[in-house]
Amino acid sequence: MQIIIGRLALLAEKIRNQTEIDSYRVFHGRGRTFSGLEFVTVDYFQPVILVTLFFEPPLDWLDELVAHLHPLFSTTNSVLVVQRRYLPNSPSEIIWGELPESTYARRGHLLFNLHLAQQQNSGFFLDMEAGRQWLEQHAAGKRVLNLFAYTCAFSVVAIAAGAEKVVNVDMSSAALNLGRANHQLNQLAKNKSEFVAENILKSWSRVKKPGPYDVVIIDPPSYQKGSFIAEKDYAKVIRRLPELMPSGGLVLACLNAPELSEAFLKEQFVEQCPQAIFVERIKPHADFPDIDPEQQLKLLVYQLPVSNIQQT
Repeated sequence: MQIIIGRLALLAEKIRNQTEIDSYRVFHGRGRTFSGLEFVTVDYFQPVILVTLFFEPPLDWLDELVAHLHPLFSTTNSVLVVQRRYLPNSPSEIIWGELPESTYARRGHLLFNLHLAQQQNSGFFLDMEAGRQWLEQHAAGKRVLNLFAYTCAFSVVAIAAGAEKVVNVDMSSAALNLGRANHQLNQLAKNKSEFVAENILKSWSRVKKPGPYDVVIIDPPSYQKGSFIAEKDYAKVIRRLPELMPSGGLVLACLNAPELSEAFLKEQFVEQCPQAIFVERIKPHADFPDIDPEQQLKLLVYQLPVSNIQQT
């Protein structure tokens, strides 16, 4: 526990010295690099300290943590929220403080709406920061397809970095509505983004129509019954890439399934899109250490050449 208390003490000092603090993972126990703390993560979304428990902690562990933290943050107007992911519906509890009417993830000058203490996921995934940084470096002047867009954080980053257009596709209209709100929150030009509420696997003509694309992001759920199961459905997306980007371009293929390896994803490309050239696996963000790289978020970059469709 001392490692968590130490990192939160540094956060408390930062809060007292800075007006605006980027959201970040304060402590990542899920990577099993801290023995005995595999059940907990701590995130900071100013002013909220979010402690997430993935299975029941030892007796009195949480009470002891709260007792240590209260004096550290008593003068900072912070809010402590505990989410219990091991219980049905992942309930959240406000331990102290008052949750603001609106809370945001902060990334430099960009803000993203959150729904903390309301549902399992906050609406912004901190572990994807390495992918956002990559996109920021490659988006300028490009037409981007954001598949499985969720709340469209990739789109906000891409447009802020100078993308010509981003098409966001997700089967959840509610998620895309949050995506629209994220674009409005950051005062991004409306003509730079498009939102398509479709089941990707059943709507390729609708996905293809706004193209062609220079950059395609594939960031699916690893397992979502009735819509996408990575082990059998990822291949269906990869085989469509040549028709989505006939002039070639870059693909960021994301896989957040600990049970599926980097080799699995590479095999899908070899089988379904052999012309794609592997470029690199993006190094995971330093805030998310793991004793096994195969368990981490996998972010693979591929280069597609000009397709036969374009050549003819």
